[in-house]
Amino acid sequence: MASVSFDANAQSSATPEAPLASAASSTKATKQANRALVKEVVRALTKTKGLQSNAITVRANNGAVILEGAVPEQAQMDLATRAAASVPGVTSVKSALTLSTF
Repeated sequence: MASVSFDANAQSSATPEAPLASAASSTKATKQANRALVKEVVRALTKTKGLQSNAITVRANNGAVILEGAVPEQAQMDLATRAAASVPGVTSVKSALTLSTF
């Protein structure tokens, strides 16, 4: 009589780790890409003539950018939105900017 044995845990222990590692590296890459995009948008805002960007906060999520903070006039809201939209990698811009007299 022949017997066959196998270790059921040998395959199952290796398989779940691969998707978890892949998901973790994917999340890390996404966060890194978001941080890089924020940096590029901030750079664009800083270089925009006539824009007081020191009170603007930038958030990014997979190409979608949100501008938050305050500017002294409506024209600067428009400048900030256009400057952010011009950055490569930006897919959309939502302005949550408010008017303030500082």
